[in-house]
Amino acid sequence: MDGVNEIPRGTLQEQTFYEQVGGEETFRRLVHRFYQGVAEDPVLRPMYPEEDLGPAEERLVLFLMQYWGGPTTYSEQRGHPRLRMRHAPFVVDRAAHDAWLRHMRTAVDELGLSEELEQTLWKYLTYAAASMVNTAD
Repeated sequence: MDGVNEIPRGTLQEQTFYEQVGGEETFRRLVHRFYQGVAEDPVLRPMYPEEDLGPAEERLVLFLMQYWGGPTTYSEQRGHPRLRMRHAPFVVDRAAHDAWLRHMRTAVDELGLSEELEQTLWKYLTYAAASMVNTAD
């Protein structure tokens, strides 16, 4: 090869999902919109003992950013996610699962992601919601 059409090694790096969806701004928009729904939800709001939902919102933003390939701030501040353990004190039943997904669906739809990225995100969110259920109906 003459080098003209060669692609130098290391110049084409796979973007993380975090980067593909727009990074921190996108995750902050997603989670902020989600918590707007939670604030008014009779099933979910009682699960948040603090008056201000801001700290819970920040934890979810940091977790999702880290999960999808962004900064590792969540683990640096809080250690291993241990999501089931952290949710164990709360009754997470089918109604909570459905309410969580309803608010998350609204938030995802408002992001305006490509169909492929939206499907990837939604698949994870539905899996995560199902895995947090700890109480039978």
